[in-house]
Amino acid sequence: MDLSVLLSFAKIIAVIAYLYGLFWIMGLKVRPVTIAGKTLDLSLAINVAGVVVAFGIIQLALTDFGGFRILNEFDTGLLYQACTMTMVALGLNLIYGFNGQFSLGQWGFYGIGAYAAADVTYRWVNGDSSGLIVLGVGTILAGVIILLVGRSLSNLRRMPVLSSFTLYLLGALVSGYVAVLIGRWVSPLLNPLLGTNLEPGPLAQGFWLQIIYFLAVVFAGIFAAEISFLFGLPVLSLGSDYFGIATLGFTIVVYTLMVNSDTFLPFPEMRGGRGMIGIPKLTTWFWAFLFMMAVIVSMRNLIRSSYGRAMISVREDEVAARAMGIDVAGGKLLAFVIGSLFAGLGGGVYAHYIGFLSPGTFDFLIGFNPMIIVVFGGLGSMTGTITASFGWIFFLEGMLRDVLGRISPQAPSWRYVLYPLTLLLLMLIRPEGLMGKIEWGFLKIPVVPLRDTKQEGEVA
Repeated sequence: MDLSVLLSFAKIIAVIAYLYGLFWIMGLKVRPVTIAGKTLDLSLAINVAGVVVAFGIIQLALTDFGGFRILNEFDTGLLYQACTMTMVALGLNLIYGFNGQFSLGQWGFYGIGAYAAADVTYRWVNGDSSGLIVLGVGTILAGVIILLVGRSLSNLRRMPVLSSFTLYLLGALVSGYVAVLIGRWVSPLLNPLLGTNLEPGPLAQGFWLQIIYFLAVVFAGIFAAEISFLFGLPVLSLGSDYFGIATLGFTIVVYTLMVNSDTFLPFPEMRGGRGMIGIPKLTTWFWAFLFMMAVIVSMRNLIRSSYGRAMISVREDEVAARAMGIDVAGGKLLAFVIGSLFAGLGGGVYAHYIGFLSPGTFDFLIGFNPMIIVVFGGLGSMTGTITASFGWIFFLEGMLRDVLGRISPQAPSWRYVLYPLTLLLLMLIRPEGLMGKIEWGFLKIPVVPLRDTKQEGEVA
């Protein structure tokens, strides 16, 4: 066997072991210790220290020591892709695995987040602050309007879905119009501090540029979530199969808008089907790790909350959940919005790693990748989704592409034949996915001991 193949296998095993160690240390609990008469619980401190060490291990592997690196540039790219794919796939698992809504629109929200975040930073480094102002103000105003309209409609009964959707849509359009006006007024005041791409100003470099990158990714994720709210409000009333078809249509619409972004939409810098170039490459291991861990921790805590249990109950039996007083429609919409938020964040991180965006990257056929990952890892399993995301990238996009490329220049396209065959075999052999319901460490659901009612009755 070729040495490079052996090294690729070793890297895949090392990545899986790394993930297991990370989740194990995050879920580690130690007994409280007594110091000077005070009882201290050091579990949280140990968990945080473990996460810092886990971050440092990869950071050292990416560091260049006199021309030697454990992870080369190609491996670094795979690592960033795995982090973004994890965020996208976890969002889809929340929608489909935990809430039971079959969705094919995750890739569209991924693309929305990528283009929105990239446009902000591209304009910023080229001396135009309007992108950040319009996106930031627009998402904040739209969020406030959605909350206010939702609170007003909660006092009304039997409001038709299309009527409430019309109110939300009008509010979103008003917030967008106001954001554009504010951008025109405020951007001339900030633009002199940005300089140009060749001669960046004080706000377009160093620490401030990192802050802008963070805001761009966050606002892009929120923007994708708000789009999913407006789209999901009328569409989620459909059955699961029809909802899947509608989300597939949404992905195709997003792809078409990307292709015509320089003609139909007022974004000439996106260059339509030619692809957007000149995106600053601001994604580092720190940012990729930070956003990925934020998504993992947020989703884990959400699933363990009362809202998460309500989502799972909707998946199990909508009729029974509705009979128990659970807001079925609200649970579906919440899962869809949060899952789209995760996809938007992943898109923002990806755009600033690759530095180039092409509509072909967000084609609806490629959009099946997160679905394959979720099914492969196991529906309703966070551990399965995370490990499958990293395994998918490092094995299929890394090692397999390299091996097939040596056979023939056209051989890498055979991957698209191997994907469905592998998935078909998995469905026949292990329908619950590779991990099934297994969770590791921090992600494991705690076992609550049941009360022995028989002994309690005897004591009484």
